[in-house]
Amino acid sequence: MKTPFRPAPLALTVAAVLTVGCTHTPWSKDTAAPVTKADVVEHYADLAYANYQDALTTARALDEATDRLIANPTDANLEAAKQAWLAARVPYQQTEVFRFGNTIVDDWEGQLNAWPLDEGLIDYVKADDYQHELGNAGATANIIANTRINVGGETIDVSNLTPELLANLNEIGGSEANVATGYHAIEFLLWGQDLHGFELGAGERPVSDYVTGAGCTHGHCDRRAQYLDAVTDLLVSDLEWMVDQWAPGHDDNYRAQLLAADANDGVQKMLFGMGSLSLGELAGERMKVALEANSYEDEHDCFSDNTHNSHYYNGQGIQNVYTGSYRRVDGRLVEGPSLSDLVRQTNPELDARLNAQLEASMKALGLLKAKAESSQAPMRFDMMIAPGNAAGAKIVNGAIMALVEQTGSIEQAAQELGIEALSPDDAGHSF
Repeated sequence: MKTPFRPAPLALTVAAVLTVGCTHTPWSKDTAAPVTKADVVEHYADLAYANYQDALTTARALDEATDRLIANPTDANLEAAKQAWLAARVPYQQTEVFRFGNTIVDDWEGQLNAWPLDEGLIDYVKADDYQHELGNAGATANIIANTRINVGGETIDVSNLTPELLANLNEIGGSEANVATGYHAIEFLLWGQDLHGFELGAGERPVSDYVTGAGCTHGHCDRRAQYLDAVTDLLVSDLEWMVDQWAPGHDDNYRAQLLAADANDGVQKMLFGMGSLSLGELAGERMKVALEANSYEDEHDCFSDNTHNSHYYNGQGIQNVYTGSYRRVDGRLVEGPSLSDLVRQTNPELDARLNAQLEASMKALGLLKAKAESSQAPMRFDMMIAPGNAAGAKIVNGAIMALVEQTGSIEQAAQELGIEALSPDDAGHSF
């Protein structure tokens, strides 16, 4: 679904040092009082608020790093911008568990994290090694190289690269592969195409792609810089909007709506989000599809070869919601009444099993991450899914199976808490 452009909010300035979870009685694991569903849903909103604040903080750091790159295109500034992008992915990927079940997040998310994308819509590509969606009229439009593009018979003036223009180009021509904004558009602008296939190596965009004047490579360096500036500004304003939606102390945002509803609805959203990210999205769309098709075009962070971290922190987000804990980017731990507490009150055995399964899935995703980041013979995700790589397939399948197993217990937890038909989204996959 195309997400409309939203200007940066004016209502709320978030202090980076704001402590989350202080709007109600301080919580302790040692308390004798039973945890209620309302307690758990309120803390769920606290977790979302803290997590989106961190996503915003790291996005602002990314925006500042790309501004420095644009002003002074050096190898050091390009590398700093890449590191800022990688850091920004850590909290954002943990927020994806809030997407499923919360329509306001799901409708908004595509503008920030849609993938895969046909990068030829944005900039130059190596034509003989460019795989794009069949029939996509915008796959080679190259917005940066042109002030006017024609997609499916529609001519569009793209001379002024503003955040609003770029947002409105998402899914142009009716193709979901036409992604003009978000983390992956920024990733492509920093790394460029990954032309290594199933071999070790990420994109190798030269910093000279941002040098104006005679040193410019691949042409249109001024427009490339304008595009990068606009798309990072949009990322920040989008996250500001979402932080507002979860902020305490407001009676007209999504948090207020969630807390005013029946607590059973909130618990259902929590478990549905966990199950759907675990099963259909992470195990299915992001891992099973790429492995079965042996397709590096279907890996999540394909330009930077950061896919192992995206998968790992998706898994972390699932565990966060169940345990009611989130480790912030500054090291602080947000804790509170959790689904685990609720389940343990009625079925301690199920709670212990699900916690063990969540630990097992994090161990399996941790193995994938460790292998990808090994100092000796690293094997990144696109190498794991290569045809004939039995060792890589075993690692990926191990993570998939762990996610599938925990989803079964998530459904049992829902039944234990009075939710009869959770039906987490399987995205059409069978396991």
